[in-house]
Amino acid sequence: MRTIHLGRYIYGVAAIFSGILTLCWRDLNAWREIIPLDKVPHPQTFLYIAAAIQLLGGFAILWASTRRIGAILLGIIYLIFALLSAPDMVAGGWVNFFEELSLASGALIVLGTNSPGGSRALARIGYVLFGICVISFTAAQVVFFSITKSLVPKWISPGQSFWAIATTIAFALAAVALLSGRSALLAARLLTIMLVGFGVLVWLPIIFSKPHQLFNWTENVENLAIAAAAWIVADFLVQKHSAAALAS
Repeated sequence: MRTIHLGRYIYGVAAIFSGILTLCWRDLNAWREIIPLDKVPHPQTFLYIAAAIQLLGGFAILWASTRRIGAILLGIIYLIFALLSAPDMVAGGWVNFFEELSLASGALIVLGTNSPGGSRALARIGYVLFGICVISFTAAQVVFFSITKSLVPKWISPGQSFWAIATTIAFALAAVALLSGRSALLAARLLTIMLVGFGVLVWLPIIFSKPHQLFNWTENVENLAIAAAAWIVADFLVQKHSAAALAS
């Protein structure tokens, strides 16, 4: 029976939503990935191009016949976003850099696993890059602990500090598991569940409380995209284990 890997579908839907938001708002200053281009002539043009690539890539990755093209388009645009964040690494831009790199790594895994013969090297590179990004997520929660704590809903017991520490430890354990290969599939699945939980408990309610702030929408979509990338990692590990079982 053919296994349906949902991670790449959620990943594509998140890209489509991001493209739609970009075209609906058309606010250059609200898109942190594009802000470094505000000094170049007609920076809005890049905003529209980025939205078009996300839309095309998002739709293309949903279908088997165009999945590789979709992965290439999304991988390129997310890598560009990451590189645009690189000059601001010292001032905190490293958070944005690794968030965008995690999305590019998801595209690389999809490309590798859907290439003729399955280019495991590409998929493996994407997998390792994602694991490194999870280290950065851990570091971000430590460095910006007060912000992490403030995002935890106050009504969740036993308290904001507890969950801020617990999720930081969870990120750290996930990074160790993914990069060491020990319990990696379990870690990828639990990481996906945790990121989805962030969306449901933290970011989605913020949309309902402040629907007119673009930041709240973009954070929802980005969290969904990163959760989808984690799901893609889990799907990759399932495929890897299945292939190993057939070969044995």
